[in-house]
Amino acid sequence: MKVSDRTIERLSLYYRYLYILFQQGTQFISSKHLASLVGLKPEQVRKDLSYFGSFGRTGKGYEVVSLQRAIAKILGLEQGRKVAIVGVGNLGMALAGYKGFEALGFRIVAIFDSSANKIGKKYKGKVCHDIADFKEVSKKEGVEMVILTVPSEVVQEVAQSVAAAGIKAILNFAPVNLNVPKAVKVNNIDLASELKRLSYYAQGNRKDAD
Repeated sequence: MKVSDRTIERLSLYYRYLYILFQQGTQFISSKHLASLVGLKPEQVRKDLSYFGSFGRTGKGYEVVSLQRAIAKILGLEQGRKVAIVGVGNLGMALAGYKGFEALGFRIVAIFDSSANKIGKKYKGKVCHDIADFKEVSKKEGVEMVILTVPSEVVQEVAQSVAAAGIKAILNFAPVNLNVPKAVKVNNIDLASELKRLSYYAQGNRKDAD
């Protein structure tokens, strides 16, 4: 069954809010309430979930913990995904120290850099490895996903090395469209572009053009 990227993005949102609701002690939630939390229509929530089975209870809605676990299974988060960070600058260190990853099913297991001043030192409790050793270390640690926080001028080279090591999922923070094999999924986060988009709305504009 082929599911769109948009559906997967929405499932990720549902998972995040269900985790918060679980922490608050909420036992059941209706599609209407869940939809309001993520800014969607109830019909969209029900449609997204219907691709994967039947989860609701008549008169009660969705059981929060059961639905959270079901979505975790769909997204492959049951056992936790092992993640590596390449680039130990300010952003890389901030991400390495972010405590929310584990709660959402991700674990930072290794960090890498090319600077001799950083290799071998500990950052956020993790020893920084030489990027030249990426294949060996990532295999040993069982890395499944990589976050790239390296400069634009080297990100393509680093991405190629990461892909060559067998990594199939990359989150890229550099404003560069990466050229990697089709089997490798890349999600790009361009903070500068996002700020430029927000600047438009900061002027008082509320809606996108039709």
